[in-house]
Amino acid sequence: MTAQADMLGDLLARNRDWAAARTTAEPAFFTRLAGEQHPTYFWIGCSDSRVPANVVAGLNPGEVFVHRNIANVVHSADMNLLSTLEFAVDALHIREVIICGHYGCGGVRAATEEFPHGLADHWLEPIRRLAKTYAMDLAQTHSPEARRDKLAELNVIESVRRVSETPIVTRAWARGAALRIYGLIYGLHDGRLRDLDCTIGPGHFLPGAQPSPPFGHKVDDERMT
Repeated sequence: MTAQADMLGDLLARNRDWAAARTTAEPAFFTRLAGEQHPTYFWIGCSDSRVPANVVAGLNPGEVFVHRNIANVVHSADMNLLSTLEFAVDALHIREVIICGHYGCGGVRAATEEFPHGLADHWLEPIRRLAKTYAMDLAQTHSPEARRDKLAELNVIESVRRVSETPIVTRAWARGAALRIYGLIYGLHDGRLRDLDCTIGPGHFLPGAQPSPPFGHKVDDERMT
């Protein structure tokens, strides 16, 4: 038997153990899941294997609808993300949308490096643009790692804004949907989610509304030690 077959066999064995344990703990678990999904949250996150939405948010299968890509970038022409967002909002009637980045993001690091990364360089262009826009603010941080983590925060905040401006979301607001978009950042060092205080909801863009400052959240320097 090849090493690849051993790995697949181990994966299938783990699945059998997991399914058996879930059935023992809750006999109707899979019957309920097979009926229909009613997730509360739509999660747009990074593809990093260390940041699975269900696990870090303490949610069960069926409670969160997920889209992930490298560095949780929101491109206005990404039909994969937009079709998932549309299904989440219009079909599943989800009203809590979360953009979640993470500290120590490899995609953010790649966006700040000079050498080529292939197609990823095209994908990460919005992050490079943010780095140029906020170059003076980023220069005030105390280390390259802190600058990248601040850039990861800015990327989340920018993604919240981009999602809020999609026709999918603006139409939902026009229909009176109480849809809100949140920006969170996850710490690999401690397993904690942090609110970046950049939530956008109905009426945010009406005259007199006060938007959250794009550089208002501070990196927790204590976590760097």
